[in-house]
Amino acid sequence: MTLPDVMNAMVTMGYGGPEQTVWRTDMPVPKPGAGEVLIRVRACGLNNTDINTRAGWYSKAVTGATDGADYDAANLDNSGWGGAGIAWPRIQGADICGEIVGVGADVAQARMGERVIADTWLRDADDPGDTNKTGYVGSECDGGFAQYVVLPSVNALAVQSALSDAELATFSCSYSTAEGMLARADVTQEDTVLVPGASGGVGGALVQLAKRRGARVIAMASEAKHADVAQLGPDRILPRAPGDLRAALGAEKITVLADIVGGDAWSEMIEVIERGGRYTCSGAIAGPMVTLDLRTLYLRDLTFTGTTVLGPDVMRNLVGYIEAGEVKPALAATYPLEKLHDAQAAFMTKNHTGNIVVCP
Repeated sequence: MTLPDVMNAMVTMGYGGPEQTVWRTDMPVPKPGAGEVLIRVRACGLNNTDINTRAGWYSKAVTGATDGADYDAANLDNSGWGGAGIAWPRIQGADICGEIVGVGADVAQARMGERVIADTWLRDADDPGDTNKTGYVGSECDGGFAQYVVLPSVNALAVQSALSDAELATFSCSYSTAEGMLARADVTQEDTVLVPGASGGVGGALVQLAKRRGARVIAMASEAKHADVAQLGPDRILPRAPGDLRAALGAEKITVLADIVGGDAWSEMIEVIERGGRYTCSGAIAGPMVTLDLRTLYLRDLTFTGTTVLGPDVMRNLVGYIEAGEVKPALAATYPLEKLHDAQAAFMTKNHTGNIVVCP
């Protein structure tokens, strides 16, 4: 196969607003090294990490919601997801679906032509369990907002599915994040799980994956999106802001709160967890600064877990769920790669249900 020397890509030049991500038609096509594969990107999903990173939102100096409005406050030395800075320029985008078109040394030629999706977590080959030695696709290495990307072979997971490339590009970040949250909280068929933000990519994945575990699921979303959220299979759907959450829940006994929202409603949501229940979190799209009455935590014997870095088993299991038809994509819209600014603007309005994807 003859490959081009240059490719199209959306390249983020540094911290700031959307104007920092620029369209390039002259980026060198990367070459796979030992243990790596070259992937022709067919589709790449959007997620909050791309915008958070570009905006410097992970800096503790930023206290507002995930909208990039106060990125000027960021301490740019510690505004990456892991507490350090990002090396710019960078091609972002982690949720990759594509085809292997090149292999480096120590990778079997039989991998050529495989259809793959990305395991987004980069791990130390000699110590994969050490979470302090991890990186993220699109942060610590170039990602999929381009025609081609190089990844470690172990991060390119073969998938057999009749789903479209764009549909497969909805899974990597949202669904692995959700599965990691549920695994960390040890969700089983004995649980009733409350999912705020159920219309988003991670929220919708939480609904499906909690149901797959046999749990009862109560979703929260704006009423205009209830019909879409219903397609994901929750047992009940409540308004995003029901007024009195405890009254809206009625006799429901919430044993797990799976939260990627945070913000002003956080304190009320914590109060509805049953004694001995669990709170699991992997995001704060409505704002990271919340107020906790410590008496709620200790007098009610609650367990709080945060989850970011996932073990390799999470994504491998997810591929199995996809191939078995146990989860389905929630594809909201597709955009050409060069329209990434428009796609991210639509993503940030949160008027969609599911995931938005760009295609080179």
